[in-house]
Amino acid sequence: TARMRAMSDVGEDIVQKGSVLDEALEFPVSFTDQAKYVLLLPLSGCLSMTLADISEPGNHKYCYYVFFGSILWIGVFSNLMVTWASIVGTALGIPDLIMGLTFLAAGTSVPDLLSSVVVAKQGFGDMAVSSSIGSNIFDVLVGLPVPWMIFVAIYNEPINVRSNGVAVSIFILLTMLVCVVVIIMWNRWRMTKSLGVTMFCLYFVYVLIELVRAGVSGGINETSC
Repeated sequence: TARMRAMSDVGEDIVQKGSVLDEALEFPVSFTDQAKYVLLLPLSGCLSMTLADISEPGNHKYCYYVFFGSILWIGVFSNLMVTWASIVGTALGIPDLIMGLTFLAAGTSVPDLLSSVVVAKQGFGDMAVSSSIGSNIFDVLVGLPVPWMIFVAIYNEPINVRSNGVAVSIFILLTMLVCVVVIIMWNRWRMTKSLGVTMFCLYFVYVLIELVRAGVSGGINETSC
């Protein structure tokens, strides 16, 4: 169908523009690009030395190896990101709740943002919206319990979750989800700049509420689950 062909074009577009390792390792000319190059060199270097570029002719047979290798690298980078965020938060006196709510949440959502931008530019706004909602459902129902089950199976002990008022957080999350759906309906199911600005405002309201709650609570309690 036309939709499937468009999705295939999106995938080919991403491969051609974002996975050419030779271009990623080529030293740029402008100062801004050079700064980005230096910052991303550890990541691009690790990927270029361990993963094949499947956009080149003859490398399509390595697609499964690259797929699972990419998942492995995502796990490594995620572990480093959480560790460094915890270290920075401890050094600056920022609670883990705030670090997770801001820096970690934004960092892990960048791939969702990029994929949503790509499909939205192709005219699939419904796919972008459903992807953002579905990714959160997947994170809660799969991303959280699977690592917990593996940890408990290995160490045979519960995981201490440092949280204060989980019920309130869940209520706020559901309220924000309802607000998003209502706003989209009010906008006649059209993705516009005003809709994006409104959602931005909702996000900052949510962050502000969590910051106020964290400040009022005066600390975070540990409960076993």
